[in-house]
Amino acid sequence: MKKCLFSLASLLLVGHLATAQKVEFEEYDLDNGLHVILHQDNSAPVVTTSVMYHVGAKDENPERTGFAHFFEHLLFEGTENIERGEFMKIIPANGGKFNANTTDDRTYYYEVFPSNKVELGLWLESERLMHPIINQIGVDTQNEVVKEEKRMRVDNQPYGKFLEQVKVNLFKKHPYRWTTIGKMEHLDAATLQEFQDFNKKYYIPNNAVLVVAGDINKSEVKKMIKDYFGPIPKGTPIVRNLPKENPITTEIDAKAYDSNIQVPAIIEAYRTPSYKAKDSYVLNMISQYLSGGKSSKLYKKLVDEKKMALQVGAMNISQEDYSAYIIYGLPLGDIKLTDLTKEIDEEIVKIQTDLISERDYQKLLNQFENQFVNSNSSVEGIASSLATYYLLYDDVNLINNEINIYRSITREDIQAVAKKYLNTNQRLLLEYLPEEKKQ
Repeated sequence: MKKCLFSLASLLLVGHLATAQKVEFEEYDLDNGLHVILHQDNSAPVVTTSVMYHVGAKDENPERTGFAHFFEHLLFEGTENIERGEFMKIIPANGGKFNANTTDDRTYYYEVFPSNKVELGLWLESERLMHPIINQIGVDTQNEVVKEEKRMRVDNQPYGKFLEQVKVNLFKKHPYRWTTIGKMEHLDAATLQEFQDFNKKYYIPNNAVLVVAGDINKSEVKKMIKDYFGPIPKGTPIVRNLPKENPITTEIDAKAYDSNIQVPAIIEAYRTPSYKAKDSYVLNMISQYLSGGKSSKLYKKLVDEKKMALQVGAMNISQEDYSAYIIYGLPLGDIKLTDLTKEIDEEIVKIQTDLISERDYQKLLNQFENQFVNSNSSVEGIASSLATYYLLYDDVNLINNEINIYRSITREDIQAVAKKYLNTNQRLLLEYLPEEKKQ
C-alpha cells in the first residue's frame, strides 16, 4: 500500500512540474546592448526589478581585490538625481525592499515593490547605471562599511577564513584564488580614479541584464524601459582572457590557522568544471548523496553511527570558469583528522567502485525535483533565476528545463564523475587548525 501511495505521489509531482512550473518570459535587446527579460505574473500585486552585471571578483586587478564587492555597496551612495543616502530611504518609503550581492562572477541588484511602483524601480536602476556619483566621500564611507562587514563575517567568525585558504591553495593562476570581499589594504591603497575607471569599464548596459518580473503590463513596461534605459550609451565591449590552471596531479597538503576556533577541521577540495558542464550537475547530486540531511551517507556514518564527527558536509561551489568541490569534517573528542579523512575517503571509493542503490538514486531525484519547484515559487526567485541563466549560462530557458539535466543523470554517470574528479592525487588536503597549535 505504501509503495502504491509513493508511486501516486510521484505521478502527481511530475504532473505538477509539467504544468504549473512553466515560466513564460520575453527577452530582447536595446540598441545599447542592454538585454531585457520580462516575466508577467498577475497573480499578486508585486513586481521585482533587477539588474545583474557580468562583473565579479575575478575581474579585479590582483593588487586591487575587493572592487566588485565594494561596488555592491558604493552604487547605493547616490546619483546625479538621487541625493546621497536617499537611495535606501526611497525604497522602503514606497513599500518596497531591496538588496544586492556579489560573487566571483557577477553582481546583482534588485528591488521588490508593490506593482504600481514598477516605474520607480526602473528609474532607480537606470539612475544607478547612468548617473552614479563616484566621489571620495562615498568611497571613504563604504570603505568603513566593508571593513566592518569583513570583521563580522570573516575575521571574527569561526571558520571564517576556510574558503580563503581553500581558494589560495586550489587556484594558482586564475583570479578565483582570492575571495570576493578582497583585501582591505587593496581598497585603502586605491585612488578615486581607479574606482571611477572600474565603474566605467564594467557597469555598462552591454554588460548587464535587466529583469522585470511580476504583476506588469508588458507594453507599458517596455515603454518605461526604453525611456529610462534607452538613452544610456553603450560601453566598450569587455574582453576576458583569464589564465588557465594546470591540472592538479599530486595531492596538495596545506595547513591554516584560525584564532577563533577550538575544534580543528579537515578539508578535502577538488578543482572541478564550470557549472555549465553536465559533470557539475552530477557533482551536485554527489554532494546531496553524501551530506544532504541526516539520512545522507557521511552524516549517518560519522555523526550518527560512529560518533566521530561533530559536523560533516560536502558541497559543490560552482562557478563560471572552474568550481571547487569541498568535503569537510569536524572531529568529535579525540578523533584524529587522519581518521576522519580515512572514513570520508572510504565513502568516495564506494561511489567510485559500486553504483549507488536504486532507492538512493530515486531519493536524489525527488530532492532535486523539490528544489526546482521551490526555486520558482516567487517572482523574486524567478527574476534572479532569469538573470542568472541568461548572463552566466547563456540559456534563459534553463529556468524551465534545468531539472531535465538532473533527470538525465544516471547512476553510471555518478560513478564515472566520482572516478574522474574525486581522486586523492587531484585534491587539496587542508588541515584547518586552532591558532594556538601553530608551531
